[in-house]
Amino acid sequence: MNPSKSTLRKYSGLLVAFFRASAMADLEYRLNIVMKVFTDIIWYVAQLSVFEVLFKHTNSISGWTLESMRVFMSVLFLVDAFWMLIFQENLDRFSDKVRRGDLDMVLAKPVNAQFMMSVQKMSTPYLVNVVLTFAWMIYSLTELPGGFEAARLLTLLISVPCGLAIAYGLRFVFSATALIFARAENIVYVWYQLYRLAMRPDTVYPPWLRYLVLTLLPVGFIASVPTQLILGLQTLSFLALAILVAAIVLWLSTLYWRFAMRFYSSASS
Repeated sequence: MNPSKSTLRKYSGLLVAFFRASAMADLEYRLNIVMKVFTDIIWYVAQLSVFEVLFKHTNSISGWTLESMRVFMSVLFLVDAFWMLIFQENLDRFSDKVRRGDLDMVLAKPVNAQFMMSVQKMSTPYLVNVVLTFAWMIYSLTELPGGFEAARLLTLLISVPCGLAIAYGLRFVFSATALIFARAENIVYVWYQLYRLAMRPDTVYPPWLRYLVLTLLPVGFIASVPTQLILGLQTLSFLALAILVAAIVLWLSTLYWRFAMRFYSSASS
């Protein structure tokens, strides 16, 4: 068998196994699933209500109408739902795993350690969020004045995974800092402040900040750029740029992981 195919099959099998194990663990606490979905629905409504109220008093904000803003929020919610499903629990507990010595067990396995630390425990209740946010996206697209070109959905299938990859890569760098500092919670807090910039379209920011969120700290590619591509507000060159930025961020996260591992001392040492 081709080595690359063998590796792909191996890691795909691990993802399926992790998902099954996570689902079995989550189903033991069914009320917790209901509460997670309920609280997230409240968060979605709270975020949407801000713009619904604002657009009662204006027709446009930096070129964004109420209908296009709904599409933006749907993309943001969809990326966030996949993030919560796959990565959130793993990276939020990264520091604890390092302190408890769980990383020692991961490093002893014949599997990429970054992969294991990133996806070992999935939050399967967020599958409901994926369905809900995708439904909201379909509704938002159908409400666009003049209709929506179905062909643009292809950009969605490419740009949304790119946005998710960028969010993961940036967040992983902050999490991996726990290998260097014993207590990295405050550094991770910086990530949440940075992520807040992704929760608004890049065009609402002043030029210097817009440049920043599209270059040095490319959180603008998480939801803003994918939305503009879906709405036809950007050329396909931006789609190629999104792919490039996602590849660079993932590569840098791997480099940082290898760098941070130099400072790691086994919990048993």
